Parts: sequence; structure tokens; C-alpha cells
Amino acid sequence: MAKDRSYKIAVIGGDGTGPEVVREGLKVLEAASKKFGFKYSNTMFDYGGERYLKTGKIISDKEVRDLKKFDAIYLGAVGHPDVKPGILEQGLLLKLRFGLDQYINLRPIKLYNSDFCPIKDKKPEDIDLVVVRENSEGLYKGMGKFTKKGTKNEVAIQISYNTRKGVERCIRYAFDYCRKRNKRKKLTLCGKTNVLTYAWDLWQRTFDDVKKEYPDIQTDYAHVDATTMWFVKNPEWFDVIVTDNMFGDIITDLGAMIQGGMGIAAGGNVNPKGVSMFEPIGGSAPKYTGKNVINPLAAICALAMLLDNVGETEAAAAVENSVIKLTRTELKSLAAGKMGYSTQEVGDLVVRFLS
Repeated sequence: MAKDRSYKIAVIGGDGTGPEVVREGLKVLEAASKKFGFKYSNTMFDYGGERYLKTGKIISDKEVRDLKKFDAIYLGAVGHPDVKPGILEQGLLLKLRFGLDQYINLRPIKLYNSDFCPIKDKKPEDIDLVVVRENSEGLYKGMGKFTKKGTKNEVAIQISYNTRKGVERCIRYAFDYCRKRNKRKKLTLCGKTNVLTYAWDLWQRTFDDVKKEYPDIQTDYAHVDATTMWFVKNPEWFDVIVTDNMFGDIITDLGAMIQGGMGIAAGGNVNPKGVSMFEPIGGSAPKYTGKNVINPLAAICALAMLLDNVGETEAAAAVENSVIKLTRTELKSLAAGKMGYSTQEVGDLVVRFLS
């Protein structure tokens, strides 16, 4: 039976410049659907800062469950200047990740144009790696407590919660991804085994157990501090990296910088057997809201990841190739306001290169 190439996509524009970059991504989606012959429908949701300020609501358990009816979620940004930091991030972003069991955060780190790399003498072939970040446990589980809060003897305890099940499914996904990617076929475990002797003992033992099933994949280990050093000094050493929630959060922002900046960095929150969510990494960038200067390429790259996730691999590759061509031939910079084009014009150029 032929595959039904029709997709239901939930769209959350979110805060700040999120709706602006999502608009350009949807423009590219429309062009890709016509060129590659698939169908889709968008359902727009107003989850974000404006809704919270008007109603006091972020997202309910029922609304999270309703999102399971979709094939994918396309997210613009979370974070509003009039809302205290952490409220939307925890109440929306983390609630979606946990509620939809999006236990993988997938972050490709790929340099498209050497001119935009802050490291001298690095070429696109030197920076082409992927970080697989565990997305549902660790320090981000939100477990901990205060004792004697507000006194001079206050203690704050934050717990890194790691389960064998959670760690193993992340590591197994990373091995499978490394095999499918089929580049250098090398998987690096990034952690801190010498200091975090409980959590990272579990990670290392699990990694050593699972790797026996993947004799075709070369493996190694690097402390997280050494990983940040090698990202800058020798990024070409890496192929696929697997790590926990906190370390993954840190090293992927550095990864975004070496690939050219937040304007090009995209990511996916993946449930391999459920609904996944794709987003630009740069946040809501409120100071650029409404100015038509923000770079939409990260959101367009996130759209390419979404297309690949639902099985439209040819369309996904074409969108990415259009972004590559644009970054190599047209843009003066990847930074907001310095691209040489407006947000809308960049989206139009990707559509033109796609067709």
C-alpha cells in the first residue's frame, strides 16, 4: 500500500520573533509541498506569553494530549519579556517535552559557509556533527528542595535524576542514528565520570553494554570540559555525540556558534514513536520583534528536520540545499539586521532556490 503523504502539523508561533520566522518556514513548506507532491494542513495554536498575560494559562494537560493527534509540531520560540523567566520555559517547553515523551533533543551542527565561522581555517567538512541530548531526565527533571530557605544557612539541592531505561533509550537512539547517518560512524559519550560518580557511572556502564551490539560503530569518551575545548580546536574529530540533558544544553549553544550562530541553528525534540517538535534554537529575540530583520534560516532548517522526520526526505534535503546555496551566494552575514536582506526576503530567496 502506498504511503499516505498527507500530514497534520501543529504550529505554535510563540513569542517575540517566533511568529515571524515560522511564517517564513510555512512559506517554504507550501513551496516544498507543491514541488514534491505531498499534502499538509496547519493548525495554529496561540500558546505563549501573550496568552499567559491575558488569561493566566500556559498549556493544560488536555491541550498537550490533543497535540498527540498531529504528525509533527512546528514551534517558533518561547520567552516573553513581560513574563518572569522560567514560567513559560517550564510551563510550556518542558511540559511539552515531558508530556509528549520527546526524550531526544537532536541538534545538527553543520557549517554551510566558512565565512561565517568564528574559528579560522575551518571549512564545512570540518564542522559536520550531531549532538544527541537526553531530553527528559537529569537536572531538568526539576527535583530538589530547599532547607532553611532565606537564612544564612540555606541549602539548595538540585537532583540529577537518571534511570537505566531513560539513559539506555537515548544511547540506543544515538547508536542507531550514527549508523543511519553513515558518515564517520563514530559515537562519542560526553560526560563527567570523574566527578559525577553516580549519574555518569550509570551512563558509562550503559554505553559500554549497548556498544557491544554495534560493532560497526567506533566509540570513545570525552569529559564535557574537554568537549568544549575540542569543539573550538578540532571540531572535525566529532561525528555523533551523546550526552545528558544539562551538558547537551551547554555544548549545543557552543556548537551553534561554530556553525555560524543562532540564526542558522535548528533542533528537534524527538519521540521516535510519537509526535516530535522542531524549532529554531535562538529563542524569541524580543528586541527584534516586528522589525523584519531576524534571520529565519534556523526556523527553515527546523522545517527541513520536520520534513525528514515525517518521511519526506527528498523535500527535506532540497530545503537544506536551498539554505546552503543561499548562505554561500547571497547573505552578507547570518546575524539579525546584517544579512543584506529582510526576514521576508530571505524566506522568498529560499523558495526561489527551491523551485
